[in-house]
Amino acid sequence: MARPFPTPMFLALVLAAASLVSNAGVAEAAAPWWSGWRWDCLFPRSRGHGHRSHAHGDHGHGDDGYGLRSKVASIVTEELYRSLFLHKDDAACPARGFYDYASFLRAAERFPEFGAASNLTTRRREVAAFLAQISHETTGGWATAPDGPFAWGLCFKEEIKPPSNYCDATSTRWPCVPGKSYHGRGPIQLSWNFNYGPAGEALGFDGLGQPEVVATEPEVAFKTALWFWMTPQPPKPSCHDVMVGRYQPSADDAKANRTAGFGLTTNIINGGIECNKSDVPQVDDRIGYYRRYCEVLGVKDVGPNLDCAHQEPYGSS
Repeated sequence: MARPFPTPMFLALVLAAASLVSNAGVAEAAAPWWSGWRWDCLFPRSRGHGHRSHAHGDHGHGDDGYGLRSKVASIVTEELYRSLFLHKDDAACPARGFYDYASFLRAAERFPEFGAASNLTTRRREVAAFLAQISHETTGGWATAPDGPFAWGLCFKEEIKPPSNYCDATSTRWPCVPGKSYHGRGPIQLSWNFNYGPAGEALGFDGLGQPEVVATEPEVAFKTALWFWMTPQPPKPSCHDVMVGRYQPSADDAKANRTAGFGLTTNIINGGIECNKSDVPQVDDRIGYYRRYCEVLGVKDVGPNLDCAHQEPYGSS
């Protein structure tokens, strides 16, 4: 029997009580669960049923109606974007009104290689992978949610009741600013000073002094997600390189069975919590979003290695 949809007031009480549990010694987050509601905070550096698209064609760098010219706009139209994120602007979602399509496109303009490398199938597959990962990180869905669990991406924009300010005092290159919190914000849930600092430097905002911008300016929020997606953090490759076939495993990667595929992007994002183990609900959720988005985008071949159950996390080898 389907669970009735919770009222916004009830959800507000639930969200106010939610908190994240950090994993000591690993700069990643464990996922708390409340009756099927789950919201992960991403700590992107590790230490040591859908609607069919009405526009599947790629028409090059055509104008998207916002004065922008983008490969991504030819893959994800505004109509399709709305169909992917059916509930992001519901009253129950704390991020309602935040993750607008125009901001997504403007952010993508900053990274012209995103969704533009190789053939059309590869481009669509990369976009599906990126949207799947940010959907998982910001989802408000549950197993019997209206329209299914994978229609609830981009519901959150900020970690609820962070257990700390996520300041790594050993990071002298990116020192914390007193009084500032570096908890999860934005589509990729950027966290820790050692991520806010370089993201801000690359994107032109004060990541250490004004980290809250990631949860108040939607274009900046999307840019931080794409920055993380596109930027290698050795020994980790970029998620972009993995999804477009440019990843070349090192000897350590081969030994750790870090093979190319969607599962490796999960390892890059949250491997210390989710990889090298079986039956991880977070991993299943990421794959569920990915499969849905591939279907919507007309991608029949989702690629190999969707999970990371047999991959060692980065920093473990």
